[in-house]
Amino acid sequence: MEEHLHSLTTEMRNEGTMNIDRMDTMGIISVINKEDLKVAVAVQEVLPEIETAVDWACESLKKGGRLIYIGAGTSGRLGVLDAVECPPTFSTTPDTVLGIIAGGEKAFVHAIEGAEDKEEFGERDLIEVDLTANDTVIGIAASGRTPYVKGALRYAKKIGAKAVALSSNKNAIITEAADIGIEVVVGQEVLTGSTRMKAATAHKMVLNMISTATMIRMGKVYENLMVDVHVSNQKLKERAIRIIETVTDADYEHALNMLEKANNQVKPAIVMIKTSNDYVQAMELLEKAGGDVRKAISIGED
Repeated sequence: MEEHLHSLTTEMRNEGTMNIDRMDTMGIISVINKEDLKVAVAVQEVLPEIETAVDWACESLKKGGRLIYIGAGTSGRLGVLDAVECPPTFSTTPDTVLGIIAGGEKAFVHAIEGAEDKEEFGERDLIEVDLTANDTVIGIAASGRTPYVKGALRYAKKIGAKAVALSSNKNAIITEAADIGIEVVVGQEVLTGSTRMKAATAHKMVLNMISTATMIRMGKVYENLMVDVHVSNQKLKERAIRIIETVTDADYEHALNMLEKANNQVKPAIVMIKTSNDYVQAMELLEKAGGDVRKAISIGED
């Protein structure tokens, strides 16, 4: 196992940072920035695999399934972080996009020793959330060899769920346990083995892409506006009003009035204004359009 660890790109020494401990502050942050510039290029190399993951996630959500992230340590935290932003951004239910971290919620802020070392723990945690064949599971591990993630992906594949492995090494062990592998090879870290840096940045970008593209495909965005934003506080209410104003050319008072008539839901408020319909009719149009605002407006104007 030790030999295999030493062969991983994420564990190798970076020749360009051997003297980083002798640099001044500008030297240190400049070399970190130089390395970070490589991340987006590495992500670009795996866009076809990301596309597949998005398509599978869309299929899952359309079937009433879920998008589930699972990982340990930093990888698990990134999954949780992306998942918890979906309800306020896209008005999804808390379990539509679910983040699971080895060791449970307390592991988000405190390291839980040994939580990632057993495959059966990954399987157990998916069983506990009643994983079904309608779900898509994305297992995250920078090294590509975390037993917890490997066990989770094996179980997901076993019961017929789509299994996606996200790592930062070629020919990752977790890829073998999945239906597809997204292997974002960002090269050696600035600090040897510190995958909270480039690998984590790459994975954050990939998870952002997957959740955002999935929600766009599910009709939760109109043009480039978050029309399914959950209006849970005054800041978000003001954002909702601005969105309605932007899309419909309504003035502030009219946009506010329509938002309140639409029970603080942006999508029906836009459809109400665009098609001159009431709330009930707007909701019917949205249902016919599968929640897509553009299609609902088109149907209402026919």
